[in-house]
Amino acid sequence: MGIDALLERVRAGYERIGPVDAHETARAGEALLVDIRYAALRERDGLIPGALVVERNELEWRLDPRGSHRLPEATGHDLRVVVICNEGYASSLAAESLHRLGLHRATDLVGGFQAWRAAGLPVVPGSGSGSGPG
Repeated sequence: MGIDALLERVRAGYERIGPVDAHETARAGEALLVDIRYAALRERDGLIPGALVVERNELEWRLDPRGSHRLPEATGHDLRVVVICNEGYASSLAAESLHRLGLHRATDLVGGFQAWRAAGLPVVPGSGSGSGPG
């Protein structure tokens, strides 16, 4: 099976969320936004205010409510997690992995951070934003 078929199959297993809905549910305290982009992208493009930054290679360790390395935000299997990557591909695979850990409300952001920004939703500068020419 190729990656395109895998993505299609994974995404059929849950309902993805768009940027505006993700913003509204997070503001209402009904979802935890989790940014899995690597540091260079966060520095270049900025951050979503209030999003929890968790490197992709640590995601399962940090969000497993039963895990010994979980974050305080990993309060239970009913937690609604919205995983955000750069363009909405890696986040689909990450959300599916969280489903396997029992986080049955995990989803991902359609279009990723780039769609969030394109929708005009809040972004704060990363540490590298705006530095240098051009």
